[in-house]
Amino acid sequence: MRPPKTVRALEAFGRVRLSENFFMRDFLYSEIAVINGLQNLPDDLDLAIAAGTRLCEELLEPLQEKFGPLSVRSSYRSPQVNHFGNVNKLNCASNASNYAGHIWDRRDAEGRMGATACVIVNRFIPYYERTGNWEAMAWWIHDHLPYSDMPFFPKFAAFNLQWREEPVRRIYSYIPPRRGKLTAQGMANWPGTHEEDYAAMVAEIA
Repeated sequence: MRPPKTVRALEAFGRVRLSENFFMRDFLYSEIAVINGLQNLPDDLDLAIAAGTRLCEELLEPLQEKFGPLSVRSSYRSPQVNHFGNVNKLNCASNASNYAGHIWDRRDAEGRMGATACVIVNRFIPYYERTGNWEAMAWWIHDHLPYSDMPFFPKFAAFNLQWREEPVRRIYSYIPPRRGKLTAQGMANWPGTHEEDYAAMVAEIA
């Protein structure tokens, strides 16, 4: 596909179905782009579609099937939008570190394809606000889904869920007081099952 230059072409791109319940349009909104008059569209539409399809089919669909509707807080960023967010300190990492992350239409330095969406699990919000136990959701995903990176944030326990070729499977948190790495390859808590850490959460909200 060629980058859209007309409303109809953009409509057609937005209607690309990435999975049973998700369309490309669901991932294109950006507050940075809207407030600064920037376009948030990929250059390589086919790569963006391919990466987004894997994100949706392998991560978002099974997560939504288990826990109900997801809200997409932030997802695709064009290199222009991401760079603007980075240099203006708007919580965007550098373009190079976001290739195969929020920038779906660029492969990373190792040539790997990937895509990221920051999501909120709506039914998880009351459980998280009552218990503060964001780790329950993190460990469930770790045990069941082929994610790559997964950082958690304080507001509604939103988290970046990344699909990437050759996933690293790393979880970390910006939620006080437990900021830092929860698990990564090489840590003692990385292998095995963690059912005891999320059984109560699953019983309550799944």
